[in-house]
Amino acid sequence: MKDKKQLKFDKAYLRIAKEWGKLSHCNRKQVGALIVKDRMIISDGYNGTPTGFENPCEDDEGYTKWYVLHAEANAILKVAGSTQSCKDATLYITMSPCKECSKLIHQSGIKRVVYHIDYKDNSGLSFLEKAGVIIDHITDLNE
Repeated sequence: MKDKKQLKFDKAYLRIAKEWGKLSHCNRKQVGALIVKDRMIISDGYNGTPTGFENPCEDDEGYTKWYVLHAEANAILKVAGSTQSCKDATLYITMSPCKECSKLIHQSGIKRVVYHIDYKDNSGLSFLEKAGVIIDHITDLNE
């Protein structure tokens, strides 16, 4: 079992990620992500359309547009445009990653993923475990 201090930090970062997800213009799901390295937040993201596109994530039928970026992809892309590196960082995300984002997470060098809610498909988590990424599922965000 991990120490109490780490769990306290994990829950706090997840609560921040949850708050960050509220900035999303998506109606179906609002997902937030933080990338933390050496106790410092180096990136953040939430799901939404690419820069320059209209904000709503859903089409007229209520389906998510194919080009919507997931929260963790946005956070990783933000790091790519900075002087920071994801190597050995921890990703805090309100929902477990899909299989597409799992490839990005692994390839970016993130070594640990802490998430709150399960995504409908857990093949992303299976891939990350196979890749040696540490996965922590925290359901209770209270202190």
